[in-house]
Amino acid sequence: MATTNYSKGIGKEYTDPEQRKRFLKDNADSVVEKSYMRKFTPEELQTRKEELANNSIQINDIETEKKAVMDSYKERLKPLQEKHTSLIEDIRKKAELVSGICYCFVSEEERMTYIINEDGDCIEAHPCTAEELQKTMFQTLRATGTEG
Repeated sequence: MATTNYSKGIGKEYTDPEQRKRFLKDNADSVVEKSYMRKFTPEELQTRKEELANNSIQINDIETEKKAVMDSYKERLKPLQEKHTSLIEDIRKKAELVSGICYCFVSEEERMTYIINEDGDCIEAHPCTAEELQKTMFQTLRATGTEG
């Protein structure tokens, strides 16, 4: 075998891959299994770039579809999460905030004002203010409900 520059490769004169392999095996000092980086041909590189572009388009389509589905789930979850937060607050406070008509009753004897809701429950009691203690003509006419 003639002196050769191995860095440029050898056996290239064999166009048949099987003949080339046989030549290399017959002339090598040893045969080893090895992983290495094989350079792409310009055509192979172009094919990979086209695959990358197609793959990117598919990823984008799926991500768009995923976002639409996630938005749909978020919309379905939103009222449930708001109700959840409200229930936690109600349980923590052991009460809920309600609005309604309430009635004030001033007891001059106790010097207390009682706030009564529409169900007849006392929801608040506090010492009378000076304004609340001023008699009105309606207080003297008011029936207490205990007189017969």
